[in-house]
Amino acid sequence: METVSLDEAKECLSDLVDRAAAGETVCITNHGKLVAKLVATEDIYRGGKKQPIDTDALRRLTGTMKIPPPSDVDFVRRMRDEDRY
Repeated sequence: METVSLDEAKECLSDLVDRAAAGETVCITNHGKLVAKLVATEDIYRGGKKQPIDTDALRRLTGTMKIPPPSDVDFVRRMRDEDRY
């Protein structure tokens, strides 16, 4: 796995994409912080096949999420749009 800076990646993006397509993982950093990885699409789809979404796991995950209250800006916009000011 190679790591390159964002500036380096801009200069040789075609080469990096070719290397990722060949199976190499390329990490891109910005100011020393990892910001992106280039990988072959086959790596994402586990052998070239898309995996089905586990809807039960997705429901369990989203069921534990809390919905934040609307921001003050959203509240005022809603009141304005409903002509209730």
